[in-house]
Amino acid sequence: TIMGHVDHGKTKLLDSIRSANVAEGEAGGITQHIGAYQIETHGRKITFLDTPGHEAFTAMRARGAQATDIAVLVVAADDGVMPTTREAVAHIKSANVPLVVAINKIDLEGANPDRVKQQLSEIEVMPEEWGGDVPFVEVSAREKLGLDDLLEVISLVADVNELKANPHKSANGVVIEAKIDPKRGPVATVLVQSGTLNPKDVVVAGSSWGRVKAMFDDRGRRIRRAEPSMPVEILGLLEVPQAGDPFQTFADEKLARDLAEQRTLARRVETLSDRSFKLTDLSSQIQEGGVAELRLILKADVSGSLGAIQNALLKLNDEVPEGVRLSMTLAATGGISESDVSLAAATRSIIIGFNVRPDVAAKRAAEGPGIDIRFYNIIYNLIDEMKAAMKGLLAPVFQDVTDGYAEVRNTFKLPGNDVVAGLYVLDGRVTRNSRARVLRSGTVVFEGGIKSLKRFKDDAREVAAGYECGLGLEGFNDLQVGDQLEFFHREEVAR
Repeated sequence: TIMGHVDHGKTKLLDSIRSANVAEGEAGGITQHIGAYQIETHGRKITFLDTPGHEAFTAMRARGAQATDIAVLVVAADDGVMPTTREAVAHIKSANVPLVVAINKIDLEGANPDRVKQQLSEIEVMPEEWGGDVPFVEVSAREKLGLDDLLEVISLVADVNELKANPHKSANGVVIEAKIDPKRGPVATVLVQSGTLNPKDVVVAGSSWGRVKAMFDDRGRRIRRAEPSMPVEILGLLEVPQAGDPFQTFADEKLARDLAEQRTLARRVETLSDRSFKLTDLSSQIQEGGVAELRLILKADVSGSLGAIQNALLKLNDEVPEGVRLSMTLAATGGISESDVSLAAATRSIIIGFNVRPDVAAKRAAEGPGIDIRFYNIIYNLIDEMKAAMKGLLAPVFQDVTDGYAEVRNTFKLPGNDVVAGLYVLDGRVTRNSRARVLRSGTVVFEGGIKSLKRFKDDAREVAAGYECGLGLEGFNDLQVGDQLEFFHREEVAR
C-alpha cells in the first residue's frame, strides 16, 4: 500500500511505476479500472493498493482485514515530513507491517533527502544506513529515477519477511472495494491472498455470498483464473460486501448461504454490543487486576503545547501504580480529523483535543462506534484527569453534548459595530439556548452564548439542518466567511 501526504507524489509515483512496467502496446491503455493493480518486474509480480488515504487503510484493519504486506511511505524531498506523514506512520505502526520509505522529488532544487531522514528518525523511523531497520530509496516519479531500486527493495523486503502463498487450494483473501453497478449488479474488487479463484466458484464475502459469474483484471480484461496477490473484479455476489471483509470459496452453495446468514446475524449483534474504549473502562480494568493500558491520540493547536502535554502525560507512567500504562498512538498538531477517528477505532484509543475540535466528518464518524473524544484548554486539567483515570478515581462531571454544526456563508455589520452572520446549518440543529464555539481551521477562536437567532426577520427558537439562519454571538464580532460553528449544551454524566 502506498501512503503519505496528499501532495507528495503518490499518484505520480504509481503512474510512473505502472507505465514503466507494461508492454509498449498496452502503455496507452492503462487507465486504472480498480483501486489496485499488478506489475511484473524481473519475473516477479508486485500488487499495489491505491487506497484513498490512510483512513481507508485503517478502516479495513478495524474490520479485521490485513490487505497490506508492505507499506511504502512517500515523502517529498523538498517539503519533508508533514502532519499527514506523521499520521501515516502511526497507522503503519499500528498495523505492524514492514515499511519502506520512498523519498520522492529528488530532482527538485530544494530537495534535501538527509533532512527527511532526520525528521523521520525523530518519530522512530530509522534509516538502515543509520543503524535502523527501515530501507530508504530516493526516487523521482516525474523523471522516472530510482523506480527499479524501489521495486528491488520491495522484493527484498518480501523475501526477508517470507511473504509466500499456496496457489493449489481454495481461494481466500480480502475485499478492497465494492459497489452496485446499474448494469452488472453488485461488483467487488477482491485481493486473492492464497489459493486460486476461478469462474463458477462459490464465494462468501463478509455477509454476502454468490457464484462468480465473471472476473476482470486491473486493466478491465476478462480472465479465467486469479492467483495469490492478484487483484480482480468479480461479478455474481447477491449483495454488496464491505471493504475489508474477508472472502473465501466453498464447494457447497448451502454451506456458503448458511455462513453468510450467520455472519449477517453476528454483525447485527456486534453492532448492538460493540463499543469503543472509554476512559471510564480503565477503572474496571484496574479493579479486575489485569494490566490496563490507556492509549491516547493527542491533537493540539500548536507544537509547543503538543510537546509539553506529551512529555507531561508520558511522565505519568512513573507516578501511578504498577499495572496501569499510558501510551501515545499519535501526537500531532491540527484539528481532529476522520483519520484520527478511524485510527482510534482500530487501536481502541481515546482522542484528546487541546484547543482543537473535530470537523463535521470526524464528528459523524465518531458517533457510530462511540469514540471517546475529550476536549481541554488547560494543560493541568488534562493531566489531572488522565492521572485520576489511571488511578481509577474518576468522579461524575459535566459533558458537552453537540447539538449541531453550521457554516458562515456571509456576514453583515449592524449599527453599533455588532456583526450578524448568515449561516447554513450543516448537521443537527441550532437552538436559541445552545452555546456556540467558533472553529477556524479546526482551532477554537471563541466560545460563548447566542445573542440572536433569526429565520428571515423573525426570531427563531431552533433551526434544523439544511436551512439558513441569521445569528449574532454575545461578545464576539469577528465572524468570518468559512468559519464553522459548533453548537452544544452541557449535561451531567456519570463517568
